[in-house]
Amino acid sequence: MSIKLQLKTDWNNEELKAYFYIYVMNADLKESEEELSLIKTKVSESTFNKMYQVFNLDNDYESIHKIKNTLHDLNYSAHQIQLLFNEMRDIFNADDDFSVLERNIALGLKRIID
Repeated sequence: MSIKLQLKTDWNNEELKAYFYIYVMNADLKESEEELSLIKTKVSESTFNKMYQVFNLDNDYESIHKIKNTLHDLNYSAHQIQLLFNEMRDIFNADDDFSVLERNIALGLKRIID
């Protein structure tokens, strides 16, 4: 199977959001209870658990491409992408520690996805 096919998903909107939130939570290489709690208010626990397992099998390259490809496949509008980025900021701020790593991930994702 080629890399391109492996980076294609059949995720629905909630699965994409869960994966995106998990990716964002891990931007600073740590998962806080505040971030986990916030994410679990945004997606169902079963979806969170499923996407958490998928995320743990992916590297950064795969994660970024899966997010980008799925946004495209689900026909996200510029407005929907902006809403997703607003949610990203909420997750980054959940533990009151907006680190340099988190800032860099936010800037990188913005460039890649926009």
